[in-house]
Amino acid sequence: MDSNNEKKILENGELFIKINGIKHWCKIAGIEHNTTPLIIIHGGPGGNNYTYERTIGPLLEKFATIIYYEQRGCGRSEEPEDKEAYLIPILLSDLAELCNKLKLEKIIPLGFSFGGQLALEFALAYPNLVKKIIVQAPSEFFDNNRNYYIQLFGIEQIAEGNDKNKIKKIINTQKEIKEKWREIWDSIEIETIDKFLFRNNEVAKKIRKIWKESGLESSELMFSALMKNRNKIRLMERVSQIKAPTLIMTGLYDRNVGIELNRDFACNIPNSKLVIFEKSAHFPGIEEPEKYAKIVREFIF
Repeated sequence: MDSNNEKKILENGELFIKINGIKHWCKIAGIEHNTTPLIIIHGGPGGNNYTYERTIGPLLEKFATIIYYEQRGCGRSEEPEDKEAYLIPILLSDLAELCNKLKLEKIIPLGFSFGGQLALEFALAYPNLVKKIIVQAPSEFFDNNRNYYIQLFGIEQIAEGNDKNKIKKIINTQKEIKEKWREIWDSIEIETIDKFLFRNNEVAKKIRKIWKESGLESSELMFSALMKNRNKIRLMERVSQIKAPTLIMTGLYDRNVGIELNRDFACNIPNSKLVIFEKSAHFPGIEEPEKYAKIVREFIF
């Protein structure tokens, strides 16, 4: 349980908090549970929490204090004037300052996809703020070309018809792997993307409607800045320093970051637990929400 001081400061509802000179969108829910707050760290890079707060989020709000938080230049948060101001240390500093503004002594970062990578980086940079860690399909953002190969192999496996022929043709060119990756993503159909990201096609259709309803787009500026300034020392080589209990969740059919990467994280983080969702791809919280909520609840209490 958290201190009474934290309970008084937090109030349910949406708000904008100025962090490091930039207005960040936040939404707080479930303060009545008075638990160590789960801060939801979205993926992308450059995504948002709109879908999470309308799918798995409400199930978590039934038993935990939840803080949805959108990174600088993402979703409903303000863009920095400097188009390069999206580096990992800056994003981590923003999150630490959010904790300071809300007077949170401890948090449980819950990050999905690229947000999972940020959650692990945050635990390394600010260990005193972290009680436990939850990551869903954490990435290691295009490190040493591993993610490029994982995604291209995955797309080729699930593609059909014209897309499959297109993908094979691009893969067989002499271009660099990142050029092939970009060309494939720019040319494939929505149906192929849905099959790549989701196991259940009906769920994919539902989520695509929510994406459209949101009117929000991913930040290409964040993606571009991060691509230019990747960490020199791989995250995988540093996670053995993480001391906090860590829950890693991944879908059996995740072709976006790959189940092998998540197994490697689990092997390298000392006090970690890996849970594989057998009916999910990249978003187990959306495809198996009840199981997801149950596992999160068991882990945080």
